Amino acid sequence: MKHFISLVSVAVLAACSPQQQSASSDHVAEQQQPAQAPTQLTYPETARGGVSDDYFGTKVADPYRWLEDDRSAETEAWVKQQNEVTFSYLEQIPYRQEIADRLSSMWNYEKVGAPFKEGDYTYFYKNDGLQNQYVVYRTDAEGNTEVFLDPNTFSEDGTTSLASLSFSKDGSIAAYAISEGGSDWRKIIVIDVESKEQLEPELVDVKFSGISWVGNKGFYYSSYDKPEGSELSAKTDQHKLYYHALGTAQADDPVIFGGTDAEKHRYVGGYVSEDDQYLFITAAVSTSGNKLFVKDLSTPDSELVAITDTTDADTYVLDNKGSTLYLVTNMDAPNKRVVTVDAANPQPENWETFIAETDNVLSVSTGAGYIFAEYMVDAISKIEQYAYDGSKVRDVELPGVGSVGGFGGKAEAETLYYSFTNYNTPGTIYAYDPDAGESTVYEKSKADFNSDDYVSTQIFYTSKDGTQVPMIITHKKGMELDGNNPTILYGYGGFNVSLTPSFSITNALWLELGGVYAVANLRGGGEYGKAWHNAGTQLNKQNVFDDFIAAGEYLIDQGYTSNDYLAVRGGSNGGLLVGAVMTQRPDLMKVALPAVGVLDMLRYHTFTAGAGWAYDYGTAEDNQEMFEYLLGYSPVHNVKQGVEYPATMVTTGDHDDRVVPAHSFKFAAELQAKAGGSNPQLIRIETNAGHGAGTPVSKTIEQYADIYGFTLYNMGVKDLSELQK
Repeated sequence: MKHFISLVSVAVLAACSPQQQSASSDHVAEQQQPAQAPTQLTYPETARGGVSDDYFGTKVADPYRWLEDDRSAETEAWVKQQNEVTFSYLEQIPYRQEIADRLSSMWNYEKVGAPFKEGDYTYFYKNDGLQNQYVVYRTDAEGNTEVFLDPNTFSEDGTTSLASLSFSKDGSIAAYAISEGGSDWRKIIVIDVESKEQLEPELVDVKFSGISWVGNKGFYYSSYDKPEGSELSAKTDQHKLYYHALGTAQADDPVIFGGTDAEKHRYVGGYVSEDDQYLFITAAVSTSGNKLFVKDLSTPDSELVAITDTTDADTYVLDNKGSTLYLVTNMDAPNKRVVTVDAANPQPENWETFIAETDNVLSVSTGAGYIFAEYMVDAISKIEQYAYDGSKVRDVELPGVGSVGGFGGKAEAETLYYSFTNYNTPGTIYAYDPDAGESTVYEKSKADFNSDDYVSTQIFYTSKDGTQVPMIITHKKGMELDGNNPTILYGYGGFNVSLTPSFSITNALWLELGGVYAVANLRGGGEYGKAWHNAGTQLNKQNVFDDFIAAGEYLIDQGYTSNDYLAVRGGSNGGLLVGAVMTQRPDLMKVALPAVGVLDMLRYHTFTAGAGWAYDYGTAEDNQEMFEYLLGYSPVHNVKQGVEYPATMVTTGDHDDRVVPAHSFKFAAELQAKAGGSNPQLIRIETNAGHGAGTPVSKTIEQYADIYGFTLYNMGVKDLSELQK
């Protein structure tokens, strides 16, 4: 069953991508120089204002408040000046173009997604190699294949992306959402599948939304009222579920849920059961916990019935068989369980356990008449197959130790598909026969990467309070543990998000260069269920930073790297992680790479949907204790005068409307004004880019050439050949 789960507003995403044109190889060769910049950087002057706020009697200055105005000429000029300094610095790096060229070469291979059937066609996504966006193809019953949608034609610079695609019940009509410049605001376009002609005016101003069809008549979608002021930063607080009937004006779309004060929630979504019998509605005020409602679509004017009427747990409908609902919940089961209940009386007191909670975190999918339970065992996947009568069919044999994704499909599907990957194994798609329990390779990765040359090892290290934390460390086989290996330590640690092993061509380049790539599964994530998540939230947030610091110390103590060769990286909530750790332990690392980070912890909740992150963070308005705790680690407020901070490159996008760029702007301004020593404190601001999703391939390649170049340059690497030991 295709279902919609309330969108987590902070996602695990790499920083937004670059746009600056790289110098030619010849030009770079002429600029061979020492690894450190030959002259002291001169940063643009950032004006300091006199704004301050009073929190429980404590005055807190906010001198760079003016940078929050993303529409002002002053902010635009500041962005331009900062990029001029940053790219002038990056152009000094002698191997920047060499990195970009190699990454382009590695990236240039055909990538094909798993097929899916809609109506008379089989669809699949494919990228020929360096296309900025994946193309949607389709094949008819006779085997003829053609392009169905090519997002590369949506805009000249490739910054308009395909955000989602949904088909009507019989597959004759498609609705797809586009994102322009990386924004979370979407447009929905409805087309006839045969002719590909647009059927009606596009729907506009759609945000954090699924597209869930009822037959061929129309679909449900979600959005906020367009905010006053900047649509990129103004607060969005009341999400609404709408129904759009084909052939009618968007202005006439009725509000199904969320239109009253009693129904006010920050995140609202609706999804229809596969048999079109029920509409399920989720409503949440934060990124954790939701209310759940059901409406019987087969009965005109049926009432909306509450399945859960509090936000104390996360619950969604997995599937239904007639009036029997299958729910996935962490209510009274922190690691999740599956329960069944009759739709007529769906409240928790009537639930019956279908798949019980275990010691490992559960996620569930359905397809081909079966239910698939995926367990996360120390961040590694294990799959069990169940029949709808509750009997276990088998343990699914997987290709190796790593992460799987898939096993979902329509009830009538005969074949299901799943992907398998880990940090040193490119993703391969497998076809799975659910009756026989057999897997065959459907699409083997064509990546130019020899997995046999690398090793990926999971270890457990001890955090400050004695907690055992897993970390996976990947590098070339035979690497000498002499402390001289350039290492990137990556983390996230929040919002119940789990970092499971997966292959990335950008990480593959880092490994090929001789680098170590380490990922720590910090508290605040979901690797060990709700308890692990809660151990890194609000007044426990320091646990996340302590876990990350301990990971860095482990890598140094074991000889993988040293303070001079350690870089820390994270995006979004992971950008907060990097900002907090580099201000608490600037001596630990040589390079810091905070990407699209939440860095002003006193004001994050005043922008866009930021108030929905309060479950993880708390807010400065909650009480004095929470204010003082946030102030104690907020990166913007903890940059100290004269401290030598690591070489830092903050990255963000000027159209990021999830974590607004003002976070990064203010943090960079503080670093440039106060940091001691000679390490560069730069900010790289991608123009016409958002939080990361839909970033064109060309920009991603430029971005990573800059990130890796900056990192190695500040570790003292003069030539890439030095790394080939």
